[in-house]
Amino acid sequence: MTATIPSPPTLEADERFSTSSLRLSLVPVGSAPALLDGAWWPRCRDLGAELPSLTAVLDPLWGRITRVTVNPTHWPVVPRKVPVAGHVVKVGWFLAEQDPHELLLLSYRTGRWNLLVVPPQTAPVSAAWLMAAASDPLGRSTASQLTEEAARLRTVSETDRAVEAVWDSEGGHEAREPAARPRIPTVIIPMPHQPTGR
Repeated sequence: MTATIPSPPTLEADERFSTSSLRLSLVPVGSAPALLDGAWWPRCRDLGAELPSLTAVLDPLWGRITRVTVNPTHWPVVPRKVPVAGHVVKVGWFLAEQDPHELLLLSYRTGRWNLLVVPPQTAPVSAAWLMAAASDPLGRSTASQLTEEAARLRTVSETDRAVEAVWDSEGGHEAREPAARPRIPTVIIPMPHQPTGR
């Protein structure tokens, strides 16, 4: 499954989102076990509103999701149970034991999965990078490590854009033009006078 990265949602658009526009990226089926099984980019920090569409997509792939755990650092409210598609998902939390940027899902039949949770307010470019990195079957980074790397890359990119803007505002762009280069003065070196043999 690949990431769906539409333009940033508006309040009006949020009401129309369905499971078909779920922002989810998963490690390819049959890949060797990695630290993360993919990434999920929820539209808000409301588990009661977000979990039904996530489990609707994952239940057919991974078996019925029965339990979810989160670190409450980034979730203002952690409900004990969330009704989803004809069953109830129990929700728990671990403060010290679970990465604050990760969602753990458990299924009756198949086991457990760890998804990186991309913060809802993340810019689409950073979110796409995070989703691709988290669903890389060769990835060996934790959810927090990937989130820190995305923040570092964003800072470097913003710094580069700022430096380029200053360069251009000071005429740097024009200085690269061949016509704007200063002329090198021609220097004529006089030849020493040589006596003639007459």
